[in-house]
Amino acid sequence: MKTSDKTIYKNMSLCSFGNGANLTAVDSKDGKVVRMRPVHYDEHYTKEDLNYWTINAKGHTFEPGMKTLNSPFTFIYKTRTYSPNRIPFPLKRVDWDPNGERNPQNRGKSKFERISWDEATDIIASEIKRIDETYGRNSIFCQGDGHGETGSIHGPHGTMANLLDMTGGLTMQARQPDSWEGWYWGAKHAWGNEPLGQNTHQHNLFKDISENSDALLFWGCDPETTPWGWSGQQASRLCFWFTEIGVKQIHIAPDVNYANAVHSDMWIPILPNTDAAMQLAIAYVWMTEGTYDTEYVKTHTDGFDWFEYYVLGNEDGVPKTPEWAEEKCHVPAYRIKALARYWAKHNVSIGHCNGGSYIRSCYSHEPARLEVYLLAMQAVGKPGRNQVKFIEWALIGMDSFNPLPPGHFLPEVRACYHGSVLGELPASFIPKTLVPQCITVKEGEKVEWYGHTTSRHHRTDQFKHFQFPQDGDHGIKMIWSDSPCWSTCWNGGNEFQDALTNPNLEFFLVEHPWMENDTLFADMILPISTTLELDDFGVDTYSGQFNSVIWEEHACDHQYESLSDYEAVVEVAKKLEKFGGIYEDCASHLTGDMTVEEWQEIGYRGSGIPEDEQDLELIKKQGYQMLPTREGWDKEPAGMIEFYEDPDNNPMETPTGKIEFYSTGLANFFPDDPERQPVAKWIEESESHHERISCERAKDYPFLLVSNHPRWRIHANFDDCPWTREIETCKVVGEDGYAYEPVWINPVDAEKLGIKSGDIVEVFNERGTVLGGAYVSERIIPGAVLQDHGAETDPIVSGVGGIDRGGANNLIAPSNTSSKNAAGEVTGGYLVGVRKCDINALKEKYPEAFDTQYYTAETGTNVYDYLQEA
Repeated sequence: MKTSDKTIYKNMSLCSFGNGANLTAVDSKDGKVVRMRPVHYDEHYTKEDLNYWTINAKGHTFEPGMKTLNSPFTFIYKTRTYSPNRIPFPLKRVDWDPNGERNPQNRGKSKFERISWDEATDIIASEIKRIDETYGRNSIFCQGDGHGETGSIHGPHGTMANLLDMTGGLTMQARQPDSWEGWYWGAKHAWGNEPLGQNTHQHNLFKDISENSDALLFWGCDPETTPWGWSGQQASRLCFWFTEIGVKQIHIAPDVNYANAVHSDMWIPILPNTDAAMQLAIAYVWMTEGTYDTEYVKTHTDGFDWFEYYVLGNEDGVPKTPEWAEEKCHVPAYRIKALARYWAKHNVSIGHCNGGSYIRSCYSHEPARLEVYLLAMQAVGKPGRNQVKFIEWALIGMDSFNPLPPGHFLPEVRACYHGSVLGELPASFIPKTLVPQCITVKEGEKVEWYGHTTSRHHRTDQFKHFQFPQDGDHGIKMIWSDSPCWSTCWNGGNEFQDALTNPNLEFFLVEHPWMENDTLFADMILPISTTLELDDFGVDTYSGQFNSVIWEEHACDHQYESLSDYEAVVEVAKKLEKFGGIYEDCASHLTGDMTVEEWQEIGYRGSGIPEDEQDLELIKKQGYQMLPTREGWDKEPAGMIEFYEDPDNNPMETPTGKIEFYSTGLANFFPDDPERQPVAKWIEESESHHERISCERAKDYPFLLVSNHPRWRIHANFDDCPWTREIETCKVVGEDGYAYEPVWINPVDAEKLGIKSGDIVEVFNERGTVLGGAYVSERIIPGAVLQDHGAETDPIVSGVGGIDRGGANNLIAPSNTSSKNAAGEVTGGYLVGVRKCDINALKEKYPEAFDTQYYTAETGTNVYDYLQEA
């Protein structure tokens, strides 16, 4: 029974672009959202219409179901649209005067005042013109990338990049591989597998695992959590299915995560970022016991003798035995041997949900390459022996299921859409991991690195040298951001906060729906609408059920004075037109002189649905259109079977066409790099990092931090949701009534520290301190602590050496990248100390920071706390 006078359909993948999953029915009444619910496909389609697929294995049947498998975040999203933290109108920092003193040192401290859209867009247009004429267009830095609300026309990211590009240029922030850093910087050099470096041959892998695998290793992976923001609950259903048909699930991780707790047949606890030691020991067992596939290694790989020479200790005199590894990773030698022997005798595949802390730490390219080596030693591609990429994004590589292009519109349509970032990076760009250094670089100096760093560049791109600023340029003078969560989601967040107060930066403009994270440091803020307020066009290709295209209508009116990213940038473009010259008609060029509905029609026409199956009137009336399963999908080759059966005619994307234990590319371009050598190795420490428990710093900071994809957020989204904040493992309410980000501590460590569950604790190192609420549990290995990443910043003291009450631990992550020639992020597996916090002493020392409690246990931030006059 419907409770609304209107039902519209939305693509509620909340960490994507125009694609994703979570087709959702939204009921609205009197212009307000009253309920969000699953879509029942059988309201409009029969199983025959959808060519209903099944997987049959071992006497059981897995089927997709006829109802969407939405993420919990889908149903609570309206609390974000109606959040007390919504930015209601344009804001300007009270002591930032574009015609006078700009006071950059007060960013993050000063409050804001209300201004009109007319005044805001006048200032923005004038600043663009001033900076262009004074310093050149490359001094305008566009932060328009990353995770955001799903959108196509209005777009989550990059609209302003299109405007700046068409009117003279910009410096662009290059989107990092982030969740798969190690695969990108490491695995590509072992087996290619463009574009991401993780296994790209996904067709029918879950069918193959169901029919042929004995076990699935979830290595640093939580398929009950990570998929929520992208694709919903299908990964969870698959884990129950594997149990039903007897496929063992073995979890290797420092923590008993949520999938581990429900589904695992075995948990192998391991210290964070020590997986490489265990992997080397497994290889040692296979080599010394002769239990790897020697024939496959001869015919499908190259350079194995180099790896064998190292593992057996001939290079450094240290055999990589299970006993050696036990000291590094704290996994008992007997357990390493048992896993190695089981693996050698059974069909084993490996599953990942991007990899978690496992793949986003210092030297993360080493465990990524070593995993490829182990797979190769057991004949990867053989039925039942594969690596499953992005279990959270698609069931079986959806391009093999449906005719719709996986993930995006056709290229010619994508190029027209306002929310897409530039297809090719401009000459002036900055890797996301190096932004703080590039903001603060001094006149005449350069920041240097290798590779564009974006995940879809070819492996050989990592050998290209780049620098910022370009010759003749003057560095960053203005930042325009529609993704203001750098300090919360990237490495060295405190250093970034300090960079934002650097006098080099003359104007920091943010457009965003909520007052959170980097938005607190802005000079001007534009209020942006949420997806529920907008007409748009969506594509659902990640659900693991069926593909669909969605004609999205708005479910409620624009809240307050908000506009979409697209609409806001168009308003700026209109003001630029008054300057003439390169700005003439820029608003017209940006919109194409078309309405939103006309753009929706372009999206539908170019979505990839065969022309004879398109029905514009149907999708407008029905709200969405399903696509049937591709005929013959179950007959297509599974995984890497073609490489397994015929490597010569189905080569890998490496220089030799084989899986390379010895990377010829790294040997040629970085022959003297001790941190990323031609053969993957155990790196204890180096000039880039001192983050091992064996190093001198560990005397002061003895714990390794696990920083996973959060259970109750999607990266930095949803931290202020009152419905989830009630959950014990979401927040720990301290003695002062504040809702703290949980810090998991093993009882053995907690007893030594004098900490009990519910205590307020400090997680710290020389880079700063973040607070948290103690959650004492055996679900975390001794010697490690866990605090999920993405909590909203709540600075007591900002910048390096500062204190954050919100628990945003990326603030104290290392600033250095994966290694000196690999510009990946390092946001987990680093050293910290833990101690009980005297919150009253902090209040006495920093009374001004506690004058207003920005975060309450119930609702999080209230935007009016940040205004000069509420």
